[in-house]
Amino acid sequence: MADQEIMKKAEDYLSQEWNEVFKDDIRQVMEKGEEGELRERFYRDLDFGTGGLRGEIGGGYNRMNSYTVAKATQGLATYIVKNVPEEKRSVVISYDSRNYSDLFSQTAAEVLAGNGIKTYLFTSLRPTPVLSFAVRELGTCAGIMVTASHNPAKYNGYKVFWDDGAQVTPPHDKGIIGEVNLVTDRINRKSKDEALADGSLVMINEVVDGPYYAMCKAQCLRPELVKEKGQNLKIVYTPLHGAGTVPVETVLSDVGIKVFTVPEQREPDGDFPTVAFPNPEITPAMDLSLKYAREQKADLVIGTDPDADRIGIAVPDGKDWTLITGNQLGALLTDYIFRSRQELGLMPDNPAFINTIVTTNLHFDIAQAFGATCFKVLTGFKYIGAKIAEWDKTEEYQYIFGGEESYGFLVETDARDKDAVSAALLTAEMALWNVNRGKTVLDHLKEIWQTYGYYEEFLISQYFEGEAGAGIMAGLMKTLRDDKPREWGDLKASSLRDFKSGTTTNLETGKVEKDIDMPSSDVLQFVMTDGSLVTARPSGTEPKIKFYGSCCVKPCGDLEEAKMATSSRIKSVEARVGELIQSVQ
Repeated sequence: MADQEIMKKAEDYLSQEWNEVFKDDIRQVMEKGEEGELRERFYRDLDFGTGGLRGEIGGGYNRMNSYTVAKATQGLATYIVKNVPEEKRSVVISYDSRNYSDLFSQTAAEVLAGNGIKTYLFTSLRPTPVLSFAVRELGTCAGIMVTASHNPAKYNGYKVFWDDGAQVTPPHDKGIIGEVNLVTDRINRKSKDEALADGSLVMINEVVDGPYYAMCKAQCLRPELVKEKGQNLKIVYTPLHGAGTVPVETVLSDVGIKVFTVPEQREPDGDFPTVAFPNPEITPAMDLSLKYAREQKADLVIGTDPDADRIGIAVPDGKDWTLITGNQLGALLTDYIFRSRQELGLMPDNPAFINTIVTTNLHFDIAQAFGATCFKVLTGFKYIGAKIAEWDKTEEYQYIFGGEESYGFLVETDARDKDAVSAALLTAEMALWNVNRGKTVLDHLKEIWQTYGYYEEFLISQYFEGEAGAGIMAGLMKTLRDDKPREWGDLKASSLRDFKSGTTTNLETGKVEKDIDMPSSDVLQFVMTDGSLVTARPSGTEPKIKFYGSCCVKPCGDLEEAKMATSSRIKSVEARVGELIQSVQ
């Protein structure tokens, strides 16, 4: 793209952006003559993907700012007006602790009001699961959550939910994208004061909070145990400067469980001053909470990300602490929930479990042992929500539990996105149940491995920033499709699942079958001769590609031997993935 084109785009942006902070941001880049930076801001428009927006905060078409939020919301508003009856046109908006989240949520509310759509806006920050719940509670046709989830502080984002409380799926996602792409300079806005005065904007809080907290507390499977002994469980909690503080503290405290929140991380702060990544998946993010847990002699550490949809935990391990992975916590919760339902006579006739194509099969082994039918869906919790919505209509199955390897779980159906608040309560109950039977959470995990086999997973994420990054990732995926490597360290691939074409290729015979009944997605999954999996997936929201691996050794006596054998396979596959990434750098 020629420099003159970039300058023209910058001038056009300045004429359309009304927020002086973002206008000044671009003016400074232009005045300093930072051509490369200016190009990064304007070489493309920030994509409105299948779930919404996510990008760095700043001025420009390729950044999160007032204009890009308004443009996205105008497209959403147009889609609603074209496809939703007038009497059902309403939207609820929430936001987390990220920088400018309050501004972006107000901007979205003003645009919706300007298009004649009744809008509910929370008076202060709320987690993503509360927004999902609010869509269903208020009966709105859509919802907007302003968040960039677990990304670093320089990011913000915008997720769109439909009337079932789940993030948008086909055909609505593509329909909204089409309308967003048609928006040029036609953005209808009504000021907040004007919208409040005429009733097109309504500020909300307790009308949703109370029912949401009651719903979470109703998920207890053993309420008598929690009531009797919950006060003996000491939990250290960190919201990582996010939106989880009030709901997690409220729900756990209301049922009688002691919560000690890490003081340095309790207050919302979009700069996330104590962590580089506000993500409980990442060990350094949990360092302060582990230090505090040692001081408090706690029984359990719980961490949630900024929008409180992801949960990570750590448990005592002798004199130290061990961080539990997302796959492991999912296994613990699956076993506890299904086992408790069976013991207490709470299992329905047609129980179902859902996880994603990159999540461990250990969850399936457990759920199936309790008579559940199991389903795999594409990565992204919206596909779990869509499956639940399908069963709302057919009543073919009853959802019991589901989740994904990236620390996201849903233990109820009143919200339709991953919910770290209700998951925190069930996790605490699971830990208390183990204490009551004279076991630790690690003892529980070892029981699972001895019953179903030792599973170990890895995740390698490689960022490819900037204009060239997308091309590099596309080239790597093309190489994997064209060459179809069979050797993955010590393991050999027997088949390749291509979720973009919906096909499975037998790598020994070359036979190709169209046998994947899922929406098209740029994901490749290599299946090894021993059942191990290696999956390559470019992120749809960040400039990175992810490689997921999962290996298992079935029960054969000694658990330590199984661990050693599995770990050896994992290391050899990780090394092969590292070579592939290195080859394109």
